[in-house]
Amino acid sequence: MDVSEQRLSVFPAFFKVANAVALVFGNGPEAFAKTRLLRNTQARVIAYAEAPDADYAAYLAEHDIETVARSFAPAQVEDAVLVFAATGDAELDRAIVRAARARRIPANAVDQPDFCDFYTPALVNRAPIAVAIGTEGAGPVLAQMIRADIDRLLPRSLGRLATLANSYRGAVDRLLPRGVVRRLFWRAFFKGDVADAVDAGEISDARRRATRLLKDAVNEKAEGRIFLVGAGPGAEDLLTLRAHRLLMECDVIVHDALVPQAVIDMGRRDATRIPVGKRKGCHSKSQDEINDLLVELGREGKRVVRLKSGDPLVFGRAGEEMAALRDAGVAYEVVPGITSALAAAADFELPLTLRGVASSLVFTTGHDLHGETLPDWARLALSGATVAVYMGRSNAASVASRLASGLSEDTTVAVVENAGRRDSRLLHGTLAELPALEARDELKGPVMVIIGDAVAGGNFTRSEPLRGTIASLAPFERT
Repeated sequence: MDVSEQRLSVFPAFFKVANAVALVFGNGPEAFAKTRLLRNTQARVIAYAEAPDADYAAYLAEHDIETVARSFAPAQVEDAVLVFAATGDAELDRAIVRAARARRIPANAVDQPDFCDFYTPALVNRAPIAVAIGTEGAGPVLAQMIRADIDRLLPRSLGRLATLANSYRGAVDRLLPRGVVRRLFWRAFFKGDVADAVDAGEISDARRRATRLLKDAVNEKAEGRIFLVGAGPGAEDLLTLRAHRLLMECDVIVHDALVPQAVIDMGRRDATRIPVGKRKGCHSKSQDEINDLLVELGREGKRVVRLKSGDPLVFGRAGEEMAALRDAGVAYEVVPGITSALAAAADFELPLTLRGVASSLVFTTGHDLHGETLPDWARLALSGATVAVYMGRSNAASVASRLASGLSEDTTVAVVENAGRRDSRLLHGTLAELPALEARDELKGPVMVIIGDAVAGGNFTRSEPLRGTIASLAPFERT
């Protein structure tokens, strides 16, 4: 989807309405719904209802909501901060909105988008925490479904926890520096013993735990840490939960060129992004420069996500970065990701190992095929192993020629561009046809080649022949 298509036509915001006047015009269920929504706030709600439905009238009386039984007059909107027109009479609702707009008061006419200065969201209320779900008027039922899902996820004690946090905010701002120390404190506050105590209704115990947590944070020295994180093949929903959490917590994201922007954007909004893109024939930074950068950031006390395509330990040069960090005494962790070979196999629904056919699996880049001797992995292929060749397009002819001496020309080959992504492209063929891959200049993304007898067990209904025409190679879109 084009970036422009993802932009909202509205700006999500929260109005300050405490002790301010909000008006609702109407007698029926729509006016009733708007009044109930406003009752979640501290606004002074006034209902203009000459003959409210019985259930609405009962609600107004039960909650002591000021009710005015008069027909509409423009002067009634004076001094309001919000106006809802829900009379069921389209022309009257438009007149109410015009009166409000003339006085620069935001107004909303039910089921008339051109007469809505704002839309009312589906609301999850954990005051002072609120989650508002809007669809720009396109899908109110969908918004309610999402609201129900979120409502189940959020504990009822969340508002009390937020109120307690607010009482500590001044002390935290005075005692803890901005950045990682403060963020880690708040994460521990909202996810640890303090939250458990509030959920159990033990507010005094929660305060004691919060005070102890703050003292520990004051006395603890910030330590830099580098997280070597696998971004997987590029689909956002194939990122691990741990990887996503670290992206939301880090100070800096150091990312490779093959990591899609959508995955990088999942990081904390104000984290620094540093591209160190390394594509074939185009390196923005040398590996030594990347190593030095990671060491420098770690020594500065930063929490850094070193975001790598696939898995950091599979052709990700993580070994060199870990060695540099160890030598410098900088702490690090490795967070595995889904490597492209596994994503490619999933795209083809093919078994990488198969009882009685293939009992071993080889990951290789194929670069060592240019030597004089047959590499060990090639010998394994001849004995029945499944071979997954990374960045396989430029090495396709070499792979085919070196394996042809021992493997049948009819050995099945699966080729995937952009494995695991929505725009993945699938091709299939045989070892004899594999050299043709090098001429496929339209394949711009990373290409994975999988070779072996087990590959024949894949699903080829969604792929095109290796020798097919370029025009026939439509990307495979997931549904």
